[in-house]
Amino acid sequence: MTPYHPRALRTFLAEALATMPVVVMTGLRQAGKSTMLQRDPSLRDRLYVSLDEFAQLEAARRDPETFLHRDTPVTIDEAQRCPELLLEIKRAVDRDRRPGRFLLSGSANFALLKGVAESLAGRAVYLTLHPFTRRELQGNLGRSPVLRRLFDGGKPPTNGRPSGPDRDEVFRGGLPPVALGEVQTPRIWFTGYEQTYLERDVRDLSRIGDLVSFRNLLRLTALRTAQVLKISELARDAKLTAATAGRHLGLLEASFVVTRVPPYLANEASRLIKAPKLFLTDAGLAAHLAGVSGEGLSASDPFWGPLLETYVAQNLQGILAAEWPGARLSYWHIQGRHEVDFVVEAGRDCLAIEVKAAARWQDRDLSGLRVFLQRTPRCRVAILGHTGSATVSLGDRLWAVPIPVLLS
Repeated sequence: MTPYHPRALRTFLAEALATMPVVVMTGLRQAGKSTMLQRDPSLRDRLYVSLDEFAQLEAARRDPETFLHRDTPVTIDEAQRCPELLLEIKRAVDRDRRPGRFLLSGSANFALLKGVAESLAGRAVYLTLHPFTRRELQGNLGRSPVLRRLFDGGKPPTNGRPSGPDRDEVFRGGLPPVALGEVQTPRIWFTGYEQTYLERDVRDLSRIGDLVSFRNLLRLTALRTAQVLKISELARDAKLTAATAGRHLGLLEASFVVTRVPPYLANEASRLIKAPKLFLTDAGLAAHLAGVSGEGLSASDPFWGPLLETYVAQNLQGILAAEWPGARLSYWHIQGRHEVDFVVEAGRDCLAIEVKAAARWQDRDLSGLRVFLQRTPRCRVAILGHTGSATVSLGDRLWAVPIPVLLS
């Protein structure tokens, strides 16, 4: 058995269980939710049941009240499979609001499922377990993230000479079976993952008659990862109506396959792009769906930059969700002029990040960050994340930082 890798979300999860009667942990299928629920030492005193087991699911459907009558706090995995149970949880909590009574988990966004949000409104807090971050894979959770330290006025670490991330790391992504090396051939595993997702999660969440068109849209979406979403163009290329493409994207978002990063609109600038940026949640899955491999993709390939940006987004979202839950992720783009790949907002202040898929940079690579600093007085620091090994101060509030350092 693969050794258990502690997840950064455990601290936030413990706080939530000490505060709310119902805690809901969701996330992309195979992101490690069930493993965490069963193996994390902080949860060992809870009763664990999974509605993936037929007998448990039937018992929950036939008599939800008896099923929930437990002497100890209970963890229910794949809870969205039994909506009747969620209504009974509402009744149980209304009778007794002790914190930590129910920990629910599933691979669909409960807050977006019809009827579920109403059942748990005011009774639950929602947490998302993202694919592994670099910090988690390296067991480097002892200190606060470099991102947070930079925001708080610190300087990036300069000891050592890190490089990368290497190509294999990006192509593995953060889904545990691949990221931890548990499978010999990631390509075959991702193929099975895609088929299982289409056959199970899609049919659980929505009745889609034409799986071929849905699969086609999924792959076209992967090819557009890290790009501003243009739904009409995506629908046209997928040979779907804009309304159908929008519904399919909503389904992909509800099951955490894709995520939309909103624009940063807090400063005044003409021609600001206001559409969201679209990302696959996991870089490894994005590469598989786009049909590219580490061996067949050179550093000069146009897809390498968006894939590396997707990897950074995967890590940033995981860090913010688990270790900086008050922060928000966005991007900034003035059409035809300047852009910043990521803006991390916390309160009224922010920091800016531009991803450079190379070890060297030119002055024009910094233009977006410099303009953003000029127009955003409350931006504390701007960072050029690159694939080289040098951490360099480039001026007031402006740093070039290796991506492995930035994500550590």
